[in-house]
Amino acid sequence: MRLSGVHKTYPGATQPALRDVSLDIGKNAFFTLLGPSGCGKTTLLRMIAGFETPDSGAVQLDGQSVVGIAPNRRPVNTVFQSYALFPHMTVAQNIAFALDMLDRPRAASATRVAEMVRLLRLEGLEQRRPHQLSGGQQQRVALGRALAPAPQVLLLDEPLSALDLKLRKEMQVELKRLQTETGITFVFVTHDQEEALTMSDQVAVLSGGEIVQVGAPVDIYERPVNRFVAEFIGDANFLPASCVTQDADGPCFRIDGAAPAGSPIRIADSESFTPGAKVVVVVRPERLMLVEEMAQAPLQASVTGAMYSGSDLMLHCELDGGTPLRVRLAGAAHATIPRGRVGLAFAPGAARVFAA
Repeated sequence: MRLSGVHKTYPGATQPALRDVSLDIGKNAFFTLLGPSGCGKTTLLRMIAGFETPDSGAVQLDGQSVVGIAPNRRPVNTVFQSYALFPHMTVAQNIAFALDMLDRPRAASATRVAEMVRLLRLEGLEQRRPHQLSGGQQQRVALGRALAPAPQVLLLDEPLSALDLKLRKEMQVELKRLQTETGITFVFVTHDQEEALTMSDQVAVLSGGEIVQVGAPVDIYERPVNRFVAEFIGDANFLPASCVTQDADGPCFRIDGAAPAGSPIRIADSESFTPGAKVVVVVRPERLMLVEEMAQAPLQASVTGAMYSGSDLMLHCELDGGTPLRVRLAGAAHATIPRGRVGLAFAPGAARVFAA
């Protein structure tokens, strides 16, 4: 699937919903559109489905334009936030509905429904109606109805948002399993970073109607292209700093309030900065390490609090000058919570640097 230069402005709006959006979504992929409310991800999903028409740009499936083709004539199905199951129909009838609309032979339809029931682990529930099902079971029925016609692309518009935390985590595993087993391209919309990182092969981060970054989850998390992505994806520390030197090996930075000596830190893969330039060093809490020899620590901070959660110990620290700093340590390795002043360090490739 390819979107090229897609632009959309709704009547009366002062800003475009989508600005020159281009994306390539591979076959048999779990592709996630991630971003805050109002960033344009649902508009983009509706564009693929055919519920919205771009003001300009192209939407192609298998190299063929689908702009102007009605939603029911596209090889695409959608699962919405509200499952929209028919309350008067049984599980089997709900799953068979799309097949009936396509005039599939009754015997072939029954076989396909049975396949969906097995795939979605709904055995024994075929004759129940939606009100007799749990939220997770209702979602599985909605997925079965959408998957039964074997679309090329399945669009999912925040389908987990109505579920409780435990069930949401279970369904993350189930959705990934379904995508792998069916080989259908899933395009998933969410504002939940954990969902995106857990399930996706590729993630597109949107902001203000534009694509900010596209990549594998590990690339989005470990190598954000700007401060917005670093701030939106996961937890991160943002440390004011300045460029000290720039040589053949790259720049060195001094983090404000890092230590009495203000030890310069070299950060791998950093872009070039003019000495004296103000920057922000971004480092994830789990990338910080305690250093026993305080004098050898490039960072020194005061511990202001700690939260123990079993698997993790989160230290809340403060650099000289007041900059907050969070340090995530493996809980089992730190039964004794550090107090007072601590020395900290991180590997050269564990941080990103952006202009202030």
